[in-house]
Amino acid sequence: MSDTTAWWIAIIAGFVVVLVVAALLQVLVQLVKTIDRRVSEIGATLGKVTANTASTALIDPTGDAVDRVLAEGLQHHLFLGRVLPSIPTPAPAVTNGASR
Repeated sequence: MSDTTAWWIAIIAGFVVVLVVAALLQVLVQLVKTIDRRVSEIGATLGKVTANTASTALIDPTGDAVDRVLAEGLQHHLFLGRVLPSIPTPAPAVTNGASR
């Protein structure tokens, strides 16, 4: 009778091990599906980032153009300040109470 009991214990233990392995494999499959879905979402987000940053090369030329426009505007202001006395010219820079 002890041999039969040992076999039944081995069969039940094996069945429990199979159930635990099946449950762990199911958890693994769900995790892989979640990771795969999130990787796809990240890929889509990176595509959007690429589209959003495609025109960053224009930042430097735009800044240079703005500087040129400001310099031109300053030249006009200085010219008009010399020609028309009603337009004030820029005040000299003051450092520690003394002008430069």
